[in-house]
Amino acid sequence: MTAPPSPHDPTSRDPAEAYVRLAHAIDAHESGYVDGYGGPPEWADRQLAAPAEVHSRAEALLEGVQGVESPERRAFLDIQVRAMLVTTGRLCGEVRPYRDEVRGLFDIEPRGLSQDELDAALDAVESRVPGRGPLPERLEGLRSRVVVSPERILELAQPILAELRTRTRERFGLPGGEDFSVALVSDRPWGGYNWPLGDLKSRIDLNTDLPVTLTALPDLLAHEGYPGHHTEHATKEARLVRGLGWREHGLQTLNTPECAVSEGIAMNALRAVMSPQEEEAWLCGELAARAGLDAGDVRACLEAGRAQENLRAVNATAALRLHEEGQPEAEVLAFLQRYGLLTPERARQSLRFLTSPTFRAYIFTYSAGQELVQDFVDSGGSGAFARLLREPLTPGGLRAQAQSTL
Repeated sequence: MTAPPSPHDPTSRDPAEAYVRLAHAIDAHESGYVDGYGGPPEWADRQLAAPAEVHSRAEALLEGVQGVESPERRAFLDIQVRAMLVTTGRLCGEVRPYRDEVRGLFDIEPRGLSQDELDAALDAVESRVPGRGPLPERLEGLRSRVVVSPERILELAQPILAELRTRTRERFGLPGGEDFSVALVSDRPWGGYNWPLGDLKSRIDLNTDLPVTLTALPDLLAHEGYPGHHTEHATKEARLVRGLGWREHGLQTLNTPECAVSEGIAMNALRAVMSPQEEEAWLCGELAARAGLDAGDVRACLEAGRAQENLRAVNATAALRLHEEGQPEAEVLAFLQRYGLLTPERARQSLRFLTSPTFRAYIFTYSAGQELVQDFVDSGGSGAFARLLREPLTPGGLRAQAQSTL
């Protein structure tokens, strides 16, 4: 008589435990790979195993998930484990071209901006930002007039979050008991971060290494909170983990396709609940008054930010120049200053993100994820964004939906 499979055997009926254990085995080699986990603590086993053993477990799990009955659950697990194989292969010494690394990790196409696109977008910004002198300095001058002092960031975040939460609850619903805390941090390579904690909770950290402007706060808090990362994680935990028993969604990983969808949701979060006109009226009215800032300065800074939207893939372009073309960091830094319209301090912060081993490929989840989700929402009608919050959609699934409506 054959012994029954162990609970974490990838060939068993429910692969969630094997999936969670595999992620933590990878995290033992690359701390931070597990971005959040709220499931059974005994599954969070970070005991160090040889890379070849971890890779073999990933191969076995990929075979095992093909027997998952639900098509949408199977599709999610399949593409996630394929990305895990890219990471475990690298742990075993495999070297991939940079573009192949991005494709393998996120199931997205890494695209940058051509020189013609860069120059045209830069000219458009030049014509819309008042003043004379170098454009980065003019932009920094606008930002400096709407900076929120660190001691007031949390105070001003409260009314913003209250409004965003109300709109999110009315349009998409929120699970009972969801909540998060907000803290200020420093010495980080990112501007904001949502840490899923499980039990419908999370923590949002806002980085104060660089000045925080009032005009950036609504988008930043929508991205990390309502209806962005926190809303997505809490909603999926309530529906998929508690409702359907798909406990793999109690885990969030970095450098897997779910990140492209999640960042795409977050990049589109503010527009899912508020129009540009509503945002401008809010910023230049109630929020400017609360912050003690001039409404004209707020409006000018907001307009300058919108003028830069066609340059949103500059960081992705810089990553290709750095990691694919092998340009020296000094050249990439100069590129970020010119086309990212950044001061030297801001450019160095961006370069720090691009050179981080954890985030060197992750940068594409923002520009490509934003486009992927926007196309899906545009093609899917009024309920599309709600589906993104509730269902385990994959980049391939989003592309197929958008292409089917062309």
